[in-house]
Amino acid sequence: MIDFEKMPSPAYVIDEVLLRRNLELLRSVEERAGVHIILALKAFAMWKVFPIIQEYIPCSTASSPWEAQLAVEQMGSLAHTYSPAYTEKTFSTIKRCSSHITFNSLAQFHRFYQDTQDNPTPISCGLRINPEYSEVATDLYNPAMPGSRLGIVRDELGDTLPAGVEGLHFHTLCESDSYALERTLQRVEEKFAAFFPHIKWLNMGGGHLITSKDYDVEHLVALLQNFKKKHPRLQIILEPGSAFFWQTGVLRASVVDIVRNGGIQTAILDVSFACHAPDCLEMPYKPVVRNACQHPVAGKPTYRLGGNSCLSGDFIGDWSFDRELKIGDPIIFEDMIHYTTVKTTMFNGLSHPDLCLLRRDNTLETFRTFTYEDYKNRMS
Repeated sequence: MIDFEKMPSPAYVIDEVLLRRNLELLRSVEERAGVHIILALKAFAMWKVFPIIQEYIPCSTASSPWEAQLAVEQMGSLAHTYSPAYTEKTFSTIKRCSSHITFNSLAQFHRFYQDTQDNPTPISCGLRINPEYSEVATDLYNPAMPGSRLGIVRDELGDTLPAGVEGLHFHTLCESDSYALERTLQRVEEKFAAFFPHIKWLNMGGGHLITSKDYDVEHLVALLQNFKKKHPRLQIILEPGSAFFWQTGVLRASVVDIVRNGGIQTAILDVSFACHAPDCLEMPYKPVVRNACQHPVAGKPTYRLGGNSCLSGDFIGDWSFDRELKIGDPIIFEDMIHYTTVKTTMFNGLSHPDLCLLRRDNTLETFRTFTYEDYKNRMS
């Protein structure tokens, strides 16, 4: 077992054994259901881990020119690309680095479709649709909220798709189960099934939390198999992000001070929720801390965990511990790999945590340690 006392702090640490477990499950679903599962780079782009991923899943989806370029250079395959909007300035990179391009609006499709036809490698073009149905409770993560800017609603499409459209793409899930997908598919079929005989592929987007212990994998496989029987011409694509890295690693932090105010003890850490785990504040959600009670327990030492930025709200909840915390104690936040590393900021000039991989032989490999020059160069 890794000795957290000797581990660098702060650090994101991916466990290779746990990552491979997830990848094996995703590949199994792909093979059994007869679909394509691809990695969403928006959830994870630490490319030094890509060689492990490529052993199981060879393709990825991009949301920007830089992600598409990373897909080509480090995943070794052209990206399935979707963006809310493309510009003339960046579309040449999108074309060069994409096998599939999904457009968010009819106007964007008409603006750029012809430009895809002179590409050296074929590009399959599609449209993002909005089924106007989602079970995501938090509006910040709900692509089908009223007035959403994401995707084309049925009334906008008319009776026929524009010439050149080969696929449709919907994405209305967020860390959802297979039953939410089933109900969503019912709405998609009700509104858009008339177009299915005229397209080659249907991308069901991300948000499929396939590797969660509570996810009904057998139901998902049966659901996808039955859908394919109804629509045998369609190639089915899923592009989960969180599922690849769900429960595969930690954010290792340390206590640097303890302050007391109004009966509340706050352990200030060498990480920031705002900078290093922003979804905790945005969703919001309270992360699990290893060897701590997730809720205050009477009679146990209890602390609020606070970040080291100057943002007043840079803290999340209270935890109880078996003993009093002291300066230098490690604090281990569980499940801190998906979306964290791609969302970090250097607000306040705070350094990113180290990027580390715990290998199968229990050795720790540090890919990157950040320095003042990283901060300075961002401002130049």
